[in-house]
Amino acid sequence: MQNRLRNLPSVHELLDHSSIQPLIRNHGHTVVTEWIRSELSDFRSRIGSAESSFADLENRSELADRIAAQVVKAADKNTLFRPGRVINATGVILHTGLGRAPLSQAATDALSDVSGAANVEFDLRSGERRQRGYQLRDTWKTLTNADDVALVNNNAAATLLTLQSLCAGREVIISRGQLIEIGGSFRLPEIFAASGAILREVGTTNHTRVADYEQAITPETAAIMRVHPSNYRVVGFAKTPGIVELSALAHKHSLISIDDIGSGALVDTTQFGLPREPTFQSSIEGGADVVLGSGDKLLGGPQCGIILGTHPLLKQVSSHPLARTYRIGKLTLGALAATLESYLRDRQFEEIPTLAMLAATEEELLGRAQALCDSLETDQVSGLEIGVEQESALVGGGSLPGAELPTAVLVLSHAEMSADEMSRRLRSGSCRLVTRTQQNSVRIDLRSVAPTDDSAIVKAVRLLVGHPSAE
Repeated sequence: MQNRLRNLPSVHELLDHSSIQPLIRNHGHTVVTEWIRSELSDFRSRIGSAESSFADLENRSELADRIAAQVVKAADKNTLFRPGRVINATGVILHTGLGRAPLSQAATDALSDVSGAANVEFDLRSGERRQRGYQLRDTWKTLTNADDVALVNNNAAATLLTLQSLCAGREVIISRGQLIEIGGSFRLPEIFAASGAILREVGTTNHTRVADYEQAITPETAAIMRVHPSNYRVVGFAKTPGIVELSALAHKHSLISIDDIGSGALVDTTQFGLPREPTFQSSIEGGADVVLGSGDKLLGGPQCGIILGTHPLLKQVSSHPLARTYRIGKLTLGALAATLESYLRDRQFEEIPTLAMLAATEEELLGRAQALCDSLETDQVSGLEIGVEQESALVGGGSLPGAELPTAVLVLSHAEMSADEMSRRLRSGSCRLVTRTQQNSVRIDLRSVAPTDDSAIVKAVRLLVGHPSAE
């Protein structure tokens, strides 16, 4: 044992090892040194326990090779902790854990375009400083007929800032059935408390009438608010007034009409065979003074919160002391501008991945799945069974709760690997393919996969089973 301990290579020797040098270039000298020290400590402990696997390691070179191999494995594990690209084959189009809406190519290009110096708050025509997001006012006017816009980092921030700036210290009337909770501990009553606005709930969980709102109006009332239940749906004996009725009532009493539409849709979702979601433009047309929505859900852009409305109210929102704490960065601004340009050019269904995935037909998905199956079956991979099945997929991301779309899945099972093990290897491999498991099989759902990623799926499956053509 003492001989083996003496034969352990030094940290300096391992840093010069041929397998370690590329790691230093990719991860840095300090990080790799820590990995080496950790592995050396582990090897000392294992040698000290007289493990039989070390019986043949009597020379320094063999120990160095084995330790270097472990350091390489540590580096591979480390890459899985870094945010990076994955292929979402779960079938959930707006998967919150996987970043929700995938950006269009134009939006991705815009990230690079604004990564250096950019006219974020600078007017190139006048040479003067402007409010961040001023470039998109005309765009939103064209798309929704809204007078003005304020952009924040997500829709939760949009809700909080709107209540803080327009309603602090006064009452806001809302239906009891709309007191939503979403992921990340966002609960509307607590948001009201944080904003300083006073929550006045009316009606019941399943049924609220216009009269309920009107009876609750007092001199302390600032606004009537509608919140779209984006992640649940009340069915059966259920009814609540629409934004047209609520806006008319608010204006009758000189109150603000606030509409939180949630998913930020700009298109009619019924064309995909889905339930109707409120849109920015329908809410503005319905009389809402302020409309709130997300940029990274059904809009198909980057994560942000969008506040549309009249000039006086939006000026009040934008000038609030806390508005700066919620503002978006230049990368988000660039990506959102590029996303909206697809709508302006009427190319949203071709260019925005979320909408393209929603619009894909069952026949198209089945064709892709069968082509993938045929390609993999020609490899004649031993132990792997491949098939195609028709299932249903969820939209996800707090949008269209419970709504499903038909989909096609590639079904994989292996004689020697469990579904959990296959799924782990697929998501931790070089292609980082995230799937779902069911009935001891891996399901690769194409509803949430762009057609351009089909070749990567083939590669990922080949790597899974060690097929020679994977390299």
